[in-house]
Amino acid sequence: MNYPEGVVRSDEAASQPNSNKKATTFQLISWTFFDWANSAFATVIQTFIFAAYFTNRVAVSETIGTAQWGNTLSIAGVIIALIGPVLGALADQGGRRKPWIAVLTILCVASMASLWFVKPSSSYLMLALILVAFGTVTSECAMIFYNSMLPALVKSDNMGRWSGWGWSSGYAGGLLCLVFCLFAFVKTENPWFVLDIDSAQNVRATFVFAAAWHMLFVLPLLLFTPDTRSTGKSFSRALRDGLQQLKDSLYRIRRYSNIVRFLIARMIYIDGLATVFAFGGVYAAGTFDMNEQQVLIFGIALNVTAGLGAAGFGWIDDWIGPKRTILISLAGLIISGIGILLVHSTALFWTFGLILGVFVGPVQASSRSFLGQIAPEQLRSQMFGLYALSGKATSFIGPLMVGWITAWTSSQRIGMSAIIVLLFIGAILMLAVSPGRKKVSG
Repeated sequence: MNYPEGVVRSDEAASQPNSNKKATTFQLISWTFFDWANSAFATVIQTFIFAAYFTNRVAVSETIGTAQWGNTLSIAGVIIALIGPVLGALADQGGRRKPWIAVLTILCVASMASLWFVKPSSSYLMLALILVAFGTVTSECAMIFYNSMLPALVKSDNMGRWSGWGWSSGYAGGLLCLVFCLFAFVKTENPWFVLDIDSAQNVRATFVFAAAWHMLFVLPLLLFTPDTRSTGKSFSRALRDGLQQLKDSLYRIRRYSNIVRFLIARMIYIDGLATVFAFGGVYAAGTFDMNEQQVLIFGIALNVTAGLGAAGFGWIDDWIGPKRTILISLAGLIISGIGILLVHSTALFWTFGLILGVFVGPVQASSRSFLGQIAPEQLRSQMFGLYALSGKATSFIGPLMVGWITAWTSSQRIGMSAIIVLLFIGAILMLAVSPGRKKVSG
């Protein structure tokens, strides 16, 4: 096979895991395609189409469906929190990341495609929730290995922009995927394919398409992006050493006090942000009476502003540092989030929603670049495993708060106000984190 000029085959690049030589632009672009690919699950399944479909057409009622959706994502979050650090430590001991990404992606894609069998009836409720939980776990675990690749691929001074461009790629991928789903399947006038609308085949087909999208666009990373060299350890040896490494790191946790403070702050504000993703489509459908098509159009517009925000703030991250970028973005999320909860006009909901989208990407991208800069090289995947834990250890709190408060008050507006509280607490805790650029020594 002929590779583009300047491209190093991934198996050749893997032979230089500790080299100062960084990845080529082509290899870095290939890395960002995982964000592009993974966005299909986040946008089509977790946030917009399937979330609204489940609440409106599978669950017994919108209120009960909201609570069930929150409980399911909470359970998935607990599982990720438990296994994430172990997987990260295992990767540090085993060396390679891409085999893990490949296996976890295949499992996630299988769960997405299987959602085709969830018909618009409450008898399919358990199947829907099990598949969403399984897809969430595998998708998030794949991100551990993907995120931990970045510091080895790019210089520290450019990490913010590439992290931001990765997230921007994800929003662009989510946008295009949603646009295709809208015009090819969901629109009832002049659809591209003849599908039975009464059994929601036009909506369910989007889940299969999203699965194919995910699998296709993860291939550039698997084929071209450099991976670190295998340490040669057997799985059992790598697992044993990884658990010991994790134990030692936790025992010496004071050596990484700044990382701990950062992870605690992130644990809170990402919980709020994840709850926005989990209930965005549900809130739009329930409070503003949007159908699947309207929610999908809103999702497309939101992805435009989110992608622009992630790309633009990537430069700002490298300029003013990731900590300041995170704090500015959290302030923007809080202000626009309050606006969304107070307005009753659909037009104002759109306005504040699109403003909120600008700040969504920078919070995530700058969090990734911040840890990439300060994580010890030999513990990088483990730290990103703990990073996943920080995103999931309390992930049950946000969805449960929203679900229970919504059920208790019969008001989605009141339930969703819990998100603002989480974002505010996270911002306060982030103020105590040192913005240092230097990595902590192992």
